[in-house]
Amino acid sequence: MLNRKRKGLLLTFILFAVILVIMQPIQNSITRAAAGDGSWSSPYSVSQGINAQNNSAKTVQGYVVGQPTATNTVITSGFPNDYALALADSPTETSLAKMIYVQIPSTFRSSFGLKSNSSLMGKKIKVTGTLTAYFSHPGLKDGTAFELDGSGTFDPEPVPGGYYDAAYGKTGESLKSALHNIIDDHTEISYSNVWEALRETDEDPGKPNNVILLYTGRSQDKLTNGSGVNDWNREHVWAKSHGDFGTAMGPGTDLHHLRPTDASVNSSRGNLDFDNGGSQHSEALGNYYDSDSWEPRDAVKGDIARMLFYMAVRYEGDSGEVDLELNNAVNNGSAPFHGKMSVLLEWHKEDPVDDNERRRNEIIYTDYQHNRNPFIDHPEWASAIWE
Repeated sequence: MLNRKRKGLLLTFILFAVILVIMQPIQNSITRAAAGDGSWSSPYSVSQGINAQNNSAKTVQGYVVGQPTATNTVITSGFPNDYALALADSPTETSLAKMIYVQIPSTFRSSFGLKSNSSLMGKKIKVTGTLTAYFSHPGLKDGTAFELDGSGTFDPEPVPGGYYDAAYGKTGESLKSALHNIIDDHTEISYSNVWEALRETDEDPGKPNNVILLYTGRSQDKLTNGSGVNDWNREHVWAKSHGDFGTAMGPGTDLHHLRPTDASVNSSRGNLDFDNGGSQHSEALGNYYDSDSWEPRDAVKGDIARMLFYMAVRYEGDSGEVDLELNNAVNNGSAPFHGKMSVLLEWHKEDPVDDNERRRNEIIYTDYQHNRNPFIDHPEWASAIWE
């Protein structure tokens, strides 16, 4: 009886060992299949980043679990500054050995530093930088790209893999040139087709038969477009006289800067540059203007800045197109310039990207022009180019 039990146990042990031998290659295959290659579209996990501290430039994705302040200290509240954060493969990780410490360059601190953005705790982000020690701990330094995964309540389709790959790691004119080449040669639509496009891009999420007007914020019936006093019309946010491109296909019909506006308010704005100050508009409360500039309501200041950033990158004078540039002036008239650059950069920071902009960007990319506004996808690139 005892020998029979021993034989049974021995057979069970042998069977278990055989299963382990068979399963190990399968397990290794699954692990390898799930691993990223460190590119933007296939980022490393945090554990991969920890094991690859070789000074290579890679993208790592993980959950924000705190701020490192020393080799053996990661705090989860009362953040003293915006200089660093810790990432882990789990949002509840507490083991320092399973965290990678991320240095945050000044360009990204206002958007990703924990003192300014404590709500990032537990959120998933991805960062491109150099895999090297930080605080004498496995780290990621000299970041060139940061992105919050699934930010906001609107969850857009992911940017197609590789869309911005040529831009990562660049700054200044090199970044501007790379982005131009990415968003150039978009699918153009006619000016008459802009009406229908704006009915989709600027639809009121709460009232699908309406559009939201840019300067007044008023929700208005989609079909009340025209030239009447209370109709809505097609506003060129980059004033079409600034470069004298009119309504020609290309800059004159580019949906990334065309918005529905109240006709009479649009007339008041005319071709004014953007700046702070002036008298409040009687019909569009919160908007101010004088003889040389227009200040929009606070809720769309960042939107307007990012539309102008897009135009200055998209139109660079090649292929017979106008070369549009931002400057720090007003009264630009018919010159291919728009201002005021310093104010636009302030507005961009004060009014961050929101769900309406993300939704609009997706619709333009998917349904119409098949190009994107990079400054909605990567707000940090405005500072990287112009500051």
